Amino acid sequence: MHGLRLKGFAEPPAVAEAVGVDEHTAKSVLDDLVAEGLASYREGRMSGFTLTPPGRADHARLLSQELDRHGVRGAITAAYRRFLTRNQDLLGVCTAWQLREDDPSGDPVVNDHSNPAYDAAVIERLGEIDEWIQPVCAELASSLQRYERYGPRLSHALERLRSGDTDWFTKPMIPSYHTIWFELHEDLLATLGIERGQEEVL
Repeated sequence: MHGLRLKGFAEPPAVAEAVGVDEHTAKSVLDDLVAEGLASYREGRMSGFTLTPPGRADHARLLSQELDRHGVRGAITAAYRRFLTRNQDLLGVCTAWQLREDDPSGDPVVNDHSNPAYDAAVIERLGEIDEWIQPVCAELASSLQRYERYGPRLSHALERLRSGDTDWFTKPMIPSYHTIWFELHEDLLATLGIERGQEEVL
């Protein structure tokens, strides 16, 4: 249920990857959620599962109970506020990766990755952000075990990127660095019961 909440609309492989279970297990649980009216499945050109309104409400209730049961609401809130202080930096680096800023005209142009020096500089900026976010991920993991996968997943995406696979920066259909960062953000919002449109910008 949590993996589907983070993905919004997804097939079992994506949900399985998000929460660290095998695809068969994810599919079985998703089918059970559909049978219980907590999720629905849509077929077509874009097929996938999504939580129903009752499913989202039940999920929110379970997350709130989890925080109270472990007594970690304050710790997760503090980590979330730390996360927000660099969220705009991450978004800026992603923009710099997609739109190259060194064109002679002075205007940003689509980054075709033909300038290795430019790409290396942007990846270096991402590496600095990763060094900063890893302790935040560790802090979250010390509060709730389900946060343990974010740090290693971000590191893996950065390693793939440094090895020359440019897709691992922002491509949405794979667990790229931006994809995982977005999921972490959504996880924090869902866990604390904060609507994305209502969160403050630090």
